[in-house]
Amino acid sequence: MAELRHLVIVLGDQLDLHASGFDGFDATTDAVWMAEVAEESTHVWSSQPRTAVFLAAMRHFALALQAAGRPLHYTRLEDAGNAGSLAGQLAADIARLRPVGLLMTAPGDWRVLQAIKAVAASAGLPLDIREDRHFFVTVREFAAHAKGRKSLRMEYFYREQRQRHGVLMQDGQPEGGQWNFDADNREAFGSAGPGLLPPRASFEPDAITRDVIALVQARFADHPGRLDSFAWPVTREQALQSLQDFITHRLPLFGRYQDAMWPGDPWLYHSHLSAALNLKLLNPREVVAAAEAAWRAGHVPLASVEGFIRQILGWREYVRGIYWTRMPAYADGNAMDAHEDLPAWYWTGATDMACLRDALAQTLAHGYANHIQRLMVTGLFALMLGVEPQQVHAWYLAVYVDAVEWVELPNTLGMSQYADGGLMGSKPYVATGKYIQRMSPHCQGCRYDPAQRAGDRACPFTTLYWDFLMRHEQALARNPRMALQVKNVARLSDADRQAVLERAGAIRRGEVGHG
Repeated sequence: MAELRHLVIVLGDQLDLHASGFDGFDATTDAVWMAEVAEESTHVWSSQPRTAVFLAAMRHFALALQAAGRPLHYTRLEDAGNAGSLAGQLAADIARLRPVGLLMTAPGDWRVLQAIKAVAASAGLPLDIREDRHFFVTVREFAAHAKGRKSLRMEYFYREQRQRHGVLMQDGQPEGGQWNFDADNREAFGSAGPGLLPPRASFEPDAITRDVIALVQARFADHPGRLDSFAWPVTREQALQSLQDFITHRLPLFGRYQDAMWPGDPWLYHSHLSAALNLKLLNPREVVAAAEAAWRAGHVPLASVEGFIRQILGWREYVRGIYWTRMPAYADGNAMDAHEDLPAWYWTGATDMACLRDALAQTLAHGYANHIQRLMVTGLFALMLGVEPQQVHAWYLAVYVDAVEWVELPNTLGMSQYADGGLMGSKPYVATGKYIQRMSPHCQGCRYDPAQRAGDRACPFTTLYWDFLMRHEQALARNPRMALQVKNVARLSDADRQAVLERAGAIRRGEVGHG
């Protein structure tokens, strides 16, 4: 057998035929390595939809590699002798294949990177880790942006990237004369509701995906979530169809309704592209270019396009920079000293709070919730309840089909839980149930009243909001963006404070809010 020069490692979120790991690939001397291992579904209690998305996309990508003439060593989950872990399987295959060296595109997970480095060192093999060209900004470039700044703010980073890449720019100035169109966006649907919505871009599972669904249902039967409505894109071709469908049918109203929620309808005007992006089935450059082209052709309002591009070129790139310049210590952040357990009903949806019940039901059914449901419903409740942020992180990483740690961890610990003390967000995002009432009709059918902070009918969100401000009153008083909210706390009488504390205690004991 000819000597194997490079074993090119491809992970489940690196499904790109043009990745840097393939630069200089020689089919006569190199081979690709991929493995499905149970550890990736058990190190957090990965939901069935999330596991199925990864496995189906990996198996389809294996076919694409073979069609491209690239020798492949692929281990399936059900193969005899599967080591069960990424490190174990890689070590076993190195011993069998005896490559001269290992090569890969930089992974998106600190844990996985350390495991692969350890295997390479143990085997005495060189490991060539190449830059991930998928992103607009390298980790080194982000580090240079952050160096010397007293504080980091996504807005300044985003403006730099708009200028650097010429996105929505004209003669050095932002199109429309402003960088941000939030004032034109973020409306609620109103009492009439969203009306006739464009259908979700969905894909009937083929034979490969059906096999994966059956495997996941059998192997991970006790894991949360369901697969009866599985329709996610799992190939490059399907991902491109999803992109075009969003640009044509939902982007025109995306900006206006990006923060709106409606019971029983998870899809609304959102893109549903994050899983395809994070698996590398789509490149963010083509996504941003397609959105900008739709505006320049007159098909989409500037406010919608800017709001969408901000999520891709702004937030997505920014959180990756935060992750890779702050790990591993970032994962241990707990700035609010939160130590409560995550309520068990987060895994089942069995709560009598209408907004949470709806968000959890669709999460378990589809592995999906929009950014407002994540930040201002599931995340908000956990933050104000005082849940240990690492438990919140583990839940988000487990349940969502688009969850890869580089993007999920900063969004959860930083933006949602304020566990990094203000690195990701300049203040804790806390609100009473009145916010949810303003952005959705959930409160109309709920047993709780968002206007009440204490008593049997008090909305747990409202109770916990006041409880959160009271518990952190001194610390929050030092944050200028929280000054007004803290002043409102100071106006509470001793009796009002005691009533809030008693109601918050009942919520934490599980006497309120469970199904």
